[in-house]
Amino acid sequence: MKSGPKPKGSVFIKWSSNFAYAIGLIVSDGCLSKDGRHIVLTSKDKELLSAFNACLGIKMKICKKLSGEGNLSYYIQFSDVLFYRFLLKIGLMPAKSKILSAILVPKKYFFDFLRGYFDGDGCSYSYYDPVWKDSFRFYISFASGSEKYFCWLRGRLNTYASLHGFISRKRDSTNVQLKFSKREAEIIAKKMYYRKAVVCLERKRLKIMRSLEEIKFRRSGEIGRHAAFRAL
Repeated sequence: MKSGPKPKGSVFIKWSSNFAYAIGLIVSDGCLSKDGRHIVLTSKDKELLSAFNACLGIKMKICKKLSGEGNLSYYIQFSDVLFYRFLLKIGLMPAKSKILSAILVPKKYFFDFLRGYFDGDGCSYSYYDPVWKDSFRFYISFASGSEKYFCWLRGRLNTYASLHGFISRKRDSTNVQLKFSKREAEIIAKKMYYRKAVVCLERKRLKIMRSLEEIKFRRSGEIGRHAAFRAL
């Protein structure tokens, strides 16, 4: 009895900086359907879905949907058995949010992967301390429903860049946060945006660049709050 035709994939499976970024997006905002073939990526930022298409070399339609509260978001859904199996092999699974742990990402592309995860489920913030007015605070934070995943992520960051950070959980939230402050946040930012042309969510990159500019001017002895920071 002859076997059926082998499944064909629309995604070219080969690690690169763009491919790793797309994997980071799937880990943050993606979903594997239980049918063993469909991948869905949802985001409030249409720009992210366009970047996802470009990074994977696909041209999937970006669709709109409204939440129960009437909030607009966008999504891509496509079928690719080979890519789906690859995602399972590197550590993803259906209904991953609370059970995700390690993701098999090559060291060479780890910070591209992290940048994708940051664009999906990360944020940065900075401010002058209200008590110590000359003290400028800068933080980078990631969110997840799985503490096991953050234990792995924190371990990779410690191994690759000697960073520690800290894991916290808010009382009124099911999400866990992995936070980095001051010098560690600065190191992560520079490693994620190691060149200007990397694929990313531009508004998040610009926000971080303004914070880094403020840090740079303060170290050079500039007095007062730098104009780039005031413009935020």
